[in-house]
Amino acid sequence: MDIASIQAHAAYSATKSSIPSGDTSETALDYVTSFAETLAQNETVAVQSMTGQGDAHALVQALTQTELAVDTAVTIRNKVVEAYQEILRMPV
Repeated sequence: MDIASIQAHAAYSATKSSIPSGDTSETALDYVTSFAETLAQNETVAVQSMTGQGDAHALVQALTQTELAVDTAVTIRNKVVEAYQEILRMPV
């Protein structure tokens, strides 16, 4: 074994241990479902606030939660695109 193989193995082991165990597809589905539920709930709060049935404090809280959810989704998307581009750069 050469040094590059040993380093690649060490990097793979470190990365593999940092990934949570469990079925990845279920975890991704849970995140997508949670994201959709958050957006739907916060949209309801926004509509109630615009029609005069809601609280201004609840609206601000809903907007903050929505912003956080969208930022998280964008970050995850960026990481997936970055990983895909890295795979494309690998020599065959």
